[in-house]
Amino acid sequence: MAFSKSARRNKVRRRIRKVVSGTSARPRLSVYRSNKEIYVQVINDIDGVTIASASSRELKSDAPKKEVSKLVGQKVAEKAIAAGVTEVSFDRGGYLYHGRVSSLAEGAREGGLKF
Repeated sequence: MAFSKSARRNKVRRRIRKVVSGTSARPRLSVYRSNKEIYVQVINDIDGVTIASASSRELKSDAPKKEVSKLVGQKVAEKAIAAGVTEVSFDRGGYLYHGRVSSLAEGAREGGLKF
């Protein structure tokens, strides 16, 4: 039986989360992508604390979604570095590493995060 798109994403997401977790030394960079917006958080899973977050709602730009995703990546990198985080584990949230997700990752790398 074929999975629906959301069921497939949740299956992949659970498989990723078994391996990727955030610590205080190397928090998790978690991505959520909706049809209109993209959200990202830097999370310490051990303490259950969100260190930094950014979203495309903060920017309110009329640029194409891929460009906005890159700006969101740079914004979260700026906030994370201000909080003392330089290395993260990338959690793509079950989405393919393509399009807006890869653009966000490039922006975070350009902003100074290592993963």
